[in-house]
Amino acid sequence: MREKITAIVPAYNEEHNIRRCLESLQWVDEILVVDSYSTDRTVEIAREMGAKVLQHEYINSAKQKNWAIPRAENPWILVVDCDEVVTPELRKEIEEVLSSPAGYGGFYIPRKNIFLGKEIKHCGWAPQDDLNLRLFRKDSGRYEERWVHADVIISGGLRVGKLKSPFTHNSYRSLKHYLAKAERYTDWAAAELLERGARVGASHIALRPMATFFKMYLFKMGFLDGFHGLLLSALSSYYVLLLSLIHISEPTRLGMISYAVFCLK
Repeated sequence: MREKITAIVPAYNEEHNIRRCLESLQWVDEILVVDSYSTDRTVEIAREMGAKVLQHEYINSAKQKNWAIPRAENPWILVVDCDEVVTPELRKEIEEVLSSPAGYGGFYIPRKNIFLGKEIKHCGWAPQDDLNLRLFRKDSGRYEERWVHADVIISGGLRVGKLKSPFTHNSYRSLKHYLAKAERYTDWAAAELLERGARVGASHIALRPMATFFKMYLFKMGFLDGFHGLLLSALSSYYVLLLSLIHISEPTRLGMISYAVFCLK
């Protein structure tokens, strides 16, 4: 018998994704959809799928998840974004490790990233490059206090393992979706930059965009992903350049969007 598990699914206006996500989670013992007051059919669909819906004002990703964790009924937490799917292989592996989890506080899970309908196997987006600590003990795991890209911190000296089977992450359906999703990250990125006191100099403008492109397209072998690898590398490079140009004077809202787009994955 495996230990019981609650899936936490943060959501906001995800009617296009949430059904597929929740279908892949019907095997868990509890599904908590933590909704940030969606204005579409997200909540309706979640309830149709048998999920428990909690609504909470969104401040940032870490705070939202940390608010939800104590409300789970079970000793293990699996955090799944609405644009992610738990494959049968990943389900099987999770159930296996939870059958004998002694000494472990959490597990990293890789992601298979889909960009504009194609799996990206390079560019730094391959599953082995995109590991996320998403499965952890309720009483041991909490997200660090960051506005963007917060990691889970495991307390109590417990070990952290790594699973082999990935989530399927349907990251961006179109360029429009890419930019719209970045817009949603604007406020969090702005707060993070202000806290860090980020400054940009001429060297950033001259070197960082080019370095980003060559790192993703050549060093990370994005050229093997064909046109999609070229486009992804170019977009990342462009936004690093735009961010640098804007932040050399002041952190405007457009600069926040640029930073967020570059960081999103």
